[in-house]
Amino acid sequence: MSDENNAVNTIRAAGGLVWRDSVHGREIAVIHRARHRDWTLPKGKLEPGEDWKEAAVREVKEETGYCVQLKSFAGKISYNIKGTPKVVQFWNMEPIGESKFEPSKEVDRVRWLSVQKALEVLDYDAERELLRNNSK
Repeated sequence: MSDENNAVNTIRAAGGLVWRDSVHGREIAVIHRARHRDWTLPKGKLEPGEDWKEAAVREVKEETGYCVQLKSFAGKISYNIKGTPKVVQFWNMEPIGESKFEPSKEVDRVRWLSVQKALEVLDYDAERELLRNNSK
């Protein structure tokens, strides 16, 4: 069994459940990746020398345009990509200020959705389960 924190062959990534309160109630940010044609939570791979929290904050800013404040650990999900294990750790976060989002080749849209709508839109079971566990 490999240790996800130092296994050479494990892809390490981090991301966030970015929450805000609106006139419509509590909402979460989800992103659309044109290349994959999917709706997902913002996340990405750790860079060399970067820790999980640093990566989570950086990736959320890159993919949503928001600076964020970490609140609490949300959980982790694991899956395989072409036979290589991938571990993604997530934190609950709140946006700070306004978004500086600009569509890119990687992420073409950011939407704020109610938990129920996000559960309908997200493409991955593990992310839906993570959202369910953090929306209680």
